[in-house]
Amino acid sequence: MIQFLVHEKADSVGVATVDIKQGEKVEGLFMDSQEPHTVEARQDIPLGHKIALKDHVPEDTILKYGYDIGKVVADIKVGDHVHVHNLKTKRW
Repeated sequence: MIQFLVHEKADSVGVATVDIKQGEKVEGLFMDSQEPHTVEARQDIPLGHKIALKDHVPEDTILKYGYDIGKVVADIKVGDHVHVHNLKTKRW
């Protein structure tokens, strides 16, 4: 069962297609290559929210759907919930 989708291989996050529970090993799919990808969730991740596919440090850029969606403001580990507590827009 696919639990998150990743638009393209360069993306650093996937989008949850179901509610994900902390500790679950979840299956994802790269939409551009149809390759599967497995990640262990470090936190609960609600449907529609982002799951980290790589480690990040503050000032790194997050890519989603092939676009820069903001900068990291707190350390992020693979499997973390990526949201407003650790990611901020670069627009303002």
